[in-house]
Amino acid sequence: MPGREYEKVLDIAAEQHGYITTSQAREGRVSSNALRMMADRGTLERVSRGVYRVPTFPPSPYAEYMEASLWPAGDQGVISHHSALVLYGLSDVSPSAIHITVPKDFRIRRRIPGHLVVHHAELANREVRVLEGIPITTPARTIEDCNRAHIGPALLRQALEDAEREGYLSSTRVAELKEKMQHDSVQAATDE
Repeated sequence: MPGREYEKVLDIAAEQHGYITTSQAREGRVSSNALRMMADRGTLERVSRGVYRVPTFPPSPYAEYMEASLWPAGDQGVISHHSALVLYGLSDVSPSAIHITVPKDFRIRRRIPGHLVVHHAELANREVRVLEGIPITTPARTIEDCNRAHIGPALLRQALEDAEREGYLSSTRVAELKEKMQHDSVQAATDE
């Protein structure tokens, strides 16, 4: 029969597609030693430094995004750029990696997994929302980030059209973003 600490782990992991970090476990009064013991027994699977997965949790189409958002372990990453477009269903973009944004002062002291692209930026609370329990940049911020990352005008136009059609952005906001993107492209051409 699972112990009390395992039950606490399950409670946290249930809200996060089966994932938990060591800092979340500590906050829930589960010791690091208990996590290691659970991993040794196979009731938890260590997926990266400071991140564990409950292997008996049912697969979720959002699991890889949750894992990516928890990868920073101390800070939570926010799904952004191309990956946020995918989660919102905006445009036909098909990224080969998951993009996350972490705070500017977040120092990475380990190798970044090949399936992640890490961006540094300060995100205001109004630029982040939660989708399926996963922190993600808002559609407007996502499109602005993709514009700055030079995703390509056709995909950006499609993302804007999709965002308006799906009700993520008003026609006024879409017009503002188009004007800003046009200004940015003129500015980039002038700087060259």
